[in-house]
Amino acid sequence: MRQRSEVVRHRSGGPGFSAAALVMCAITLGIAGGGYVFGVSRSTGQRSPITPAGSPSPSASPTTRPASGQRRPTPQQSPSASPSSSRTVRPTTTPTQRPNVRSKTGSSAVALTFDDGPHPQWTPQLLDLLRAERVKATFCLVGTEVRDHPELVARIVREGHTLCNHSWHHEMDLGSRPIDEIRANLRRTTEEIQRAVPGARVSYYRQPGGKWTPQVVQVARELGMTSIDWDVDTRDWAGEPAEVLVERVTTHTRAGSIVLMHDGGGDRSPTIEACRTFLPELRSRFKLIALPVRPAT
Repeated sequence: MRQRSEVVRHRSGGPGFSAAALVMCAITLGIAGGGYVFGVSRSTGQRSPITPAGSPSPSASPTTRPASGQRRPTPQQSPSASPSSSRTVRPTTTPTQRPNVRSKTGSSAVALTFDDGPHPQWTPQLLDLLRAERVKATFCLVGTEVRDHPELVARIVREGHTLCNHSWHHEMDLGSRPIDEIRANLRRTTEEIQRAVPGARVSYYRQPGGKWTPQVVQVARELGMTSIDWDVDTRDWAGEPAEVLVERVTTHTRAGSIVLMHDGGGDRSPTIEACRTFLPELRSRFKLIALPVRPAT
């Protein structure tokens, strides 16, 4: 073994050859790179700073390697860099969520409302049924019908139901008309109701077709009326059969609902029949009320 190691050392040039070779390599690299030789600058003679092994370069920003099994977090864009960041998202409203228009009673009680009357054929039948079932309701009256049938308005009030202004002649576009015309229309309707029943309080207004505008809500409020909508539409105005109306009311009515029906404006025999069917069930599930007579809110 001793003889073999001597042969290897002889072939490699021995220790002296190895040291010389290393010096020559270092000098060559220093000349080619114009850098430091053994830590000393060739141009300035100054010693280079020594950075501990494993330390980041002073000019490099530190990086954090994610833990095993974790994704590197995606950089978040600045809000100003997003093309949609300045876009205003406007809340949407449904027909039962219009600002400043009530579509709920405000309690667990349920309110039945009847529009477009009074009608000489349907309104008396409905009043007879409500009296038999000991139920109070709210009647949204059209001015021209009030003028023609004031005795029915008197009966509605006498039997404890609430009155609601429903415009003079069921003008569905009333809310888009000049504000003075809106005011004249609502005032004329209320005055006609009070001509039929002196001193009667008209606490509510319902816009025909639910076509609300801020102007009509404002005028109604100025005249002391709360604007009311509904959250259950029976669609009796579409001429659907009584069994469909019953299913719709019993399925969709919830605590606090305002239910929309009609006692005028067409054939309301399906409405009368539907009420005769669902009133007992509805009474067993909810307290049924006429909307209370009170100032505008």
